[in-house]
Amino acid sequence: MPLNIPFDNSYARLPERFYVRQNPVAVAAPKLIRFNAALADELGLNREEATDSELAQVFSGNLNPEGAEPLAQAYAGHQFGGWSPQLGDGRALLLGEIIDQNGHRRDIQLKGSGPTPFSRMGDGRAWLGPVLREYVVSEAMHAMGIPTTRALAAVETGEQVFRETTLPGAILTRVASSHIRVGTFQFFAARGDVEAIQVLTDHVIARHYPHVDSALELLGAVIDAQADLVARWLGIGFIHGVMNTDNCHIGGETIDYGPCAFMDRFEANKVFSSIDQFGRYAYDQQPDIAMWNLAQFATCLLPLIDEDKDIAVKRATKAIHAFPDIFTQKWLAVFRAKLGLTDPDDGDKALIHGLQSAMQGAGVDFTNFFRALTDRRPVDSSEAQAAMDSWMTAYQSRLDQQGGKADAKMMERANPVVIPRNHRIEEMITTAIAGNYDPFERLLGAVINPFDPDAPEDLRQPPAPEEEVQRTFCGT
Repeated sequence: MPLNIPFDNSYARLPERFYVRQNPVAVAAPKLIRFNAALADELGLNREEATDSELAQVFSGNLNPEGAEPLAQAYAGHQFGGWSPQLGDGRALLLGEIIDQNGHRRDIQLKGSGPTPFSRMGDGRAWLGPVLREYVVSEAMHAMGIPTTRALAAVETGEQVFRETTLPGAILTRVASSHIRVGTFQFFAARGDVEAIQVLTDHVIARHYPHVDSALELLGAVIDAQADLVARWLGIGFIHGVMNTDNCHIGGETIDYGPCAFMDRFEANKVFSSIDQFGRYAYDQQPDIAMWNLAQFATCLLPLIDEDKDIAVKRATKAIHAFPDIFTQKWLAVFRAKLGLTDPDDGDKALIHGLQSAMQGAGVDFTNFFRALTDRRPVDSSEAQAAMDSWMTAYQSRLDQQGGKADAKMMERANPVVIPRNHRIEEMITTAIAGNYDPFERLLGAVINPFDPDAPEDLRQPPAPEEEVQRTFCGT
């Protein structure tokens, strides 16, 4: 066939209780919205003769490419703290895995490909809005250097899906280093299946952390990866919105872009997600929730850490309790880069917290403030500038310790010019529903070059009051 995907499916070789084999459910009239040619080249896909129509057939699930072994993965999870012993891929299918041009194993998954045995009465479909949101935001995150899943293709299905109203259906093809989550381990731990936990641990070590030799070392590696990931989120004002254990990726990638959002004005306790009624996953709560999720992961690994449960608990607890210090060091590194601070200083934590307090009090736009600082421009508000004066004095004193100047190159790499702002995402979804993908293409083109100083001015601006997005929603 015109599209050759060199599959090598290691997850499909695991025991059958890890998944359910199933083909995608065909759709009526697939039409390609966008194909990520650069990512396809990175993956080593041979697509020279593939037409848009043929790509639409493959990435809608209507045509299984040779070597694919579609399956829905089993997992459990804590959702907003509530335990669900069985979740699983209710609207997604792993087509298979490939080894990319850099020698890395990558999953190719269809999201919105129809109901599975894990659907829990759902339709298994996705609608156009969340597909476009995940495409844009995941590619923006990658461009900003944040570990993330990627978007390979988006396809219209030619069918309608039913949520609060009737909406156009779509399917996203997602690429990840794996789709293994804390919830995958929880699925087997809840069943007392220590053998499966050992198999999964061995698989994860071989796939993600070949430098580690034990379950305890694996726990430490995942703690480090999650601390790094969440610190990077905070550095760009990102709020995931659904940090459930089934959305906590074992390899340290951002996964499942549901009601995610980027802050405009800085607010430490900002929440966008319509289902996060109590602020569990607010901006400033994300480090604590990451630690909570990791504690659930540690609990799953206890039988492998030591045969003596008391010893295992002691060792796992020590590892988890190291998270705050590990996170703080990574968070400091992120914000030192944003401020152009080249050498650590004991006062940096207080300096950064002081900045955030001043920003919140002045209602300063998070992204634009750091870029103005990078470009040595004043903040575009006399009120905000007045509120920031005392902090700017402290900042200059700190810079005096390194010769009086910030590291401009460091700041240019750390502070994006443009992000996928929530009101622009809503705008592109609204126009796409009406059949116009120009705003989608324009926004995508800007955010995959986030540090370009010539980014379109209108995409750099925060929303006017009437454009502000107060709540974001899951696609299910």
